[in-house]
Amino acid sequence: MTKLISVLITSIALLFFSNANAQNVFGKWKTIDDRTGNPKGVIDIYKKEGKMFGKVVEILEKGKKDAICTKCEGDLKDEPVLGMVIIKAAEKHEDGEWKGKHLFDPEQAMIFRCKIWLNPDNPNELKVRGYLAFIYRTQTWIRVKD
Repeated sequence: MTKLISVLITSIALLFFSNANAQNVFGKWKTIDDRTGNPKGVIDIYKKEGKMFGKVVEILEKGKKDAICTKCEGDLKDEPVLGMVIIKAAEKHEDGEWKGKHLFDPEQAMIFRCKIWLNPDNPNELKVRGYLAFIYRTQTWIRVKD
């Protein structure tokens, strides 16, 4: 009987920890263009000093694998999009959302304020919203399975 209880407790613990891990914003996410529905790239979202950052680790669009930021100004002018950090220093809020002042779109060469959260109905979908004044756009990014 104690062996059965031990197996049951272990199973419940494994289920709890696997669900907790699946409900994490960190990892690789495939970006989906909200206008066309086509995949654009893969962003690695990671934590550094308690804040969220996101880096372009793969470009999926045909003919754009070697894209450079021609519209960018300053240090990013004519730099490769691959390897670019597009989310900088977003902070976690009590509601589970991450908010920040730096979500960079290399195609438009624009920086937006952002809000990022997991879809409560599907932890394999990340909602990424960029704000410019009171106007916003939201994309759904899909978790990349290792």
